Amino acid sequence: MWDVRSKMTPAFASAEGGLFSSVEKADVGDSYQTLAENGVALMGWADPFMPDRSMPPVVENAWLDAVRAESAPHYTAPIGNPSLKRAIARKLSRINGLEVDPQRNILITPGSDSGLYFALLPFVNPGDEVLIPSPSYPNNTLDVRIMGGMPVPVELDPARGYELDIDALEQKTTPRTKAVVLTHPNNPTTTVYSRNALEQLAQFVCRHDLILVVDQAFEDFTFDNEMVTPASLPGMFERTVTVFSFSKGMGLSGLRVGYIVCDDHIMDALYANAVAVIGATSTSAQAAVLAALEHPEFMKEFEAAYDRRRHIACRILNSVPGVHMDMPQSGFLGWIDVSDLGDSSDIVAYLVEHTGVSVNDGANYGPGGEGHLRVVLGVYRSDEHVEDALTRMADALRTYPAERRRP
Repeated sequence: MWDVRSKMTPAFASAEGGLFSSVEKADVGDSYQTLAENGVALMGWADPFMPDRSMPPVVENAWLDAVRAESAPHYTAPIGNPSLKRAIARKLSRINGLEVDPQRNILITPGSDSGLYFALLPFVNPGDEVLIPSPSYPNNTLDVRIMGGMPVPVELDPARGYELDIDALEQKTTPRTKAVVLTHPNNPTTTVYSRNALEQLAQFVCRHDLILVVDQAFEDFTFDNEMVTPASLPGMFERTVTVFSFSKGMGLSGLRVGYIVCDDHIMDALYANAVAVIGATSTSAQAAVLAALEHPEFMKEFEAAYDRRRHIACRILNSVPGVHMDMPQSGFLGWIDVSDLGDSSDIVAYLVEHTGVSVNDGANYGPGGEGHLRVVLGVYRSDEHVEDALTRMADALRTYPAERRRP
C-alpha cells in the first residue's frame, strides 16, 4: 500500500486520529462519544453543563430570531459583526482594562481553538522556539508543532501553586526563542497567575523582544485571586495577542465564537489573511453571543454552581489516602494528584471500567502532568449528578488495587 503519510509534514505524519489505533483523548476521534452511549459519565470535556440544557432564554431567542432572518445563510465579513465587536470593546474596557478600537483591534473567530492557532501563525517559523509553561492546554504545543516550530515546555512547580517561574523561563531561552504561549487562568491547573508574576513575565518578554500569546478562555470565573489581563500591563499591548472565548464562561461552546484582541499593526496582517485561514464565523451565532454580552446576568448562576462544586470536589477527593486536590482557583476544572497511587493513564482506564466515570489523563498536558487527573466539574446541570460521580471516583481510588500502586 502506498505510504501517503510519507508525503505529510512531521506533525501530521505522527498524529493519530483514532481510525487505526485507540486514542483516549476526549477531543480526538469518536471514542469519547461512544463512552456516553454506554452510560459513562463524561467528566473530561470542558463544555459547561454538557449534555444538559444551559442556554438562557434571552440568548436562545436572539439566536432563533437570527436563524429566521434573511441574513442567516449568508456570510458576515471574516473580521466579524461590527455590533458584536463594539459590545466586546465595551466588555474589554469594563473587565480587562483594555481600551481598544473595535474596528482595528478585534477579530471574531470560529471559536477560540481556531483563534489560538491563528494568533500564533504569523510568528512561528520552522525552527522557532516557543516557551510554554507546563502543564498546559495541549493545543499550545500541538499548534506550534504543526507550524514547524519547537515547543519548549517550562515545568511549573506544584509546591509553588504552579505559579510562573521567570528564572525557569530564562534558563530555557535561547537565540531561537520567538514567543511565549500562556493559558491564563491555566488549563488544567486552574492557576490564576498573580499580578507580580505577570509583571515579571512582561519584563521578561520585553527584555528578550518576544511575542506573548495568551489564551484567556477561562477568565470569567476566578475565585480568591485577582484576574489580570497581561495585555493591559505597561508596554505589553503592542507585543501581546490575546484569545478570548464565549464557550467557557457563557456556556456557549456549540456556537463556536471566540475573538482575538491585539495591536492594529498585528491585526492588519490577521485581517488580511482571515478569510484564507479561518473564514467567517456563523452569522446567527454572532447574534446570539451579542445578546449574551448584553444580558450576562445568567452567568451568576454558573459561577455559584462552580463555586459549590469546587468545594464539594475537594471535600470528597481529599478524603482519599494518597490523593490530593488543591482548591481550584478558576473556572470549573479540578486538578488531582494521584501520583502516590500509580500511573495516571492506568487510573483513568480503571475509573472508566469500575466507576463509569471518564476523566482526563494529566499526561496529555505536558511535563508535570503525569500522575494527575483533570476532572471537569462543570458538566451536568445537577450538582447531585456531579457529586455522585465524584463519590464513585473516590470509592474506586480508595480501593485501587495494591498491585497497581507505586512501590
